[in-house]
Amino acid sequence: MEKGKIIYLEGVSSSGKTTLAKTLQNRLSEPYFWLASDIFLGMAPIKFQNDMELMYPKIESSLINTVKLFSEINLNVIVDIVHIGKVRNNFVKALHEFPVMYVNVTCPLEELRRREKERENADPRKIGTAESQIQGLPPQGTYDIIVNTHENSSEECADKIIEMLNQLEKCKAFKTLWAQCSK
Repeated sequence: MEKGKIIYLEGVSSSGKTTLAKTLQNRLSEPYFWLASDIFLGMAPIKFQNDMELMYPKIESSLINTVKLFSEINLNVIVDIVHIGKVRNNFVKALHEFPVMYVNVTCPLEELRRREKERENADPRKIGTAESQIQGLPPQGTYDIIVNTHENSSEECADKIIEMLNQLEKCKAFKTLWAQCSK
């Protein structure tokens, strides 16, 4: 059976991943299921949601296995995730044989700060979260495509991703990362 396509959106908090994921869902001609670490965290009992040391490994494992399952049964997926620690390597290990487009969703630090401030009352994340995550991102040449949600609208970013989906066979970032990890 053919595997479903995976659009793996990675970026720091407030970079525009969720807005882009929803825009992609509306613009793509095929159905894509949106799976995000925040969704899985929201399914956890409230009293444990702030205990990231306990919850994140469970969330990560659940998300990886759900993405694999969806793709294996020929369902397309948009993954919306912040890179934390070894998360990327675990996804690469699990999904390097799947049709994955690895997308870096980025915008300037000043814009990240503005977005955090703007949603300060509606979002429990602390101001400065995005800035603290930036150093964990890989070099820009690691991705299949980079989209900047400050320079371009979410529609323009989605169009770039959709255009690349038509050439998914050229998306080799996860395979390249796997080869590097397995040396």
